[in-house]
Amino acid sequence: MEEHKIDNIELSFLTVGDFEELKSATLEAYGGVLNSYWKKDHIARLTSIFSEGQVVIRIDGQLAGCALSLIVDYDKIDDNHTYADIIEGDKFKNHDPDGDVLYGIDVFIKPEFRGLRLGRRLYDYRKELCENLNLKGIVFGGRMPNYYKYKDQYSPKEYIQKVKHKEIHDPVLNFQTSNDFHPIRIIKGYLEGDTASSEYAVLMEWDNIYYTKPNKKASSVKTVVRLGLIQWQMRPYNGLDDLMQQVEYFVDSVSAYRSDFAVFPEFFNAPLMAKYNHMHEPQAIRELASYTQTIVEKMQQLSISYNINIITGSMPEVVDDVLYNVGYLCRRDGSLERYEKIHVTPDEAKVWGMQRGHQLKTFETDAGKIGVLICYDSEFPELSRLLADEGMDILFVPFLTDTQNGYSRVRLCAQARAIENECYVAIAGSVGNLPNVNNMDIQYAQSAVFTPCDFSFPSNGIKAETTPNTEMILVADVDLGLLRELHSFGAVKNLKDRRKDFYDVIRVNK
Repeated sequence: MEEHKIDNIELSFLTVGDFEELKSATLEAYGGVLNSYWKKDHIARLTSIFSEGQVVIRIDGQLAGCALSLIVDYDKIDDNHTYADIIEGDKFKNHDPDGDVLYGIDVFIKPEFRGLRLGRRLYDYRKELCENLNLKGIVFGGRMPNYYKYKDQYSPKEYIQKVKHKEIHDPVLNFQTSNDFHPIRIIKGYLEGDTASSEYAVLMEWDNIYYTKPNKKASSVKTVVRLGLIQWQMRPYNGLDDLMQQVEYFVDSVSAYRSDFAVFPEFFNAPLMAKYNHMHEPQAIRELASYTQTIVEKMQQLSISYNINIITGSMPEVVDDVLYNVGYLCRRDGSLERYEKIHVTPDEAKVWGMQRGHQLKTFETDAGKIGVLICYDSEFPELSRLLADEGMDILFVPFLTDTQNGYSRVRLCAQARAIENECYVAIAGSVGNLPNVNNMDIQYAQSAVFTPCDFSFPSNGIKAETTPNTEMILVADVDLGLLRELHSFGAVKNLKDRRKDFYDVIRVNK
């Protein structure tokens, strides 16, 4: 196109009054093919049944391009449908205001205005419309205008692969893929008379990452989630009631800030072992385990009373005379879930006789899908990768470390887990000293919330952190919507770019 100064670009809804100008622009765009334009009654019908779906773009008042679309119930569309099936003559009977997919039926830019990225503007409008209407995505049949040159050499599938690998240039397919559309199938006989494509079409799809399935219930899943981390001070307690009074104080504190989660550290109840310090360590830890069921029941009631989901950190638990390191998710609706420490430290095994756990899974909550890894488990990337494959949004890591060296291992690995799994990671630990409890003498911690490192997140991947070695709470908001954007539009895509054709992480024992 010959360069000239542009004063105004405007996107507006198509009207019947635009018909003559639209007809002329369509003939220019499609090479003057006879009858290759919409009739006036078509435009009248389209603009009456779905005005938002019909838009034109103007350059200094002149119509330069157009995009037309319908809403369809995609489950009712045959996989091998044709273009004629979609539009059904001049009635557009497949348009369904209650449908779930935006179906593109036409888009073009006049030849003299090509090269200005106007097509991208039209597609961006469609995407915004799709998000505003809460539709699953956009679908349309994409032509393959250069296929006629290669049809004797390659099948349509092979042709698409060649285009994908940049061995063949196809202006339509290249444009669609650069706008985040992906092919889902090839349809034969899609558009009658499309000899350039040999009447083949590639059904292209764009997924709306913000789509939420309509819910008739009063409850809904939050997108901005508030985390309340408790950096717990180890101190002597006069029994279980005294300890639970401190637990309730912290639950009350974080719930007062309308937090969605209260997160306790690993072995936060260790001060209760002081009563058994005269025993050998394996006996003392089993005595501590006798409190676990009562503590969980009390925390379960606190989660209901204070309307907050509680991650109980971890506690020793004896099952069939085997000692485990476990924790519980107490949902605010009263339901309960259990998680186990998969990798026990050499010290836990040697001093206490603690055994490795075998349960690993994600948990659905009203504030996203979460996972929990206890301390040492966060240093094994395979576990969090399995949870990420299940759709985890937030990984909680209750921990207990005695030295700054041990803490650094947990912290640095937690930051890595946030980047590689494109999720939030919240770590909560204990501080202070327990001189009257063997094997639990000193604690070092700095609790924190970590994020991926991309433009929508802090550049250093740290959302918030506490003062080291000081009893306090940390309240921080995380936006799950930013994770959805990252998965599809991040500067790098750690989850999508994994070479599953080359390596994978699998579960040996489910």
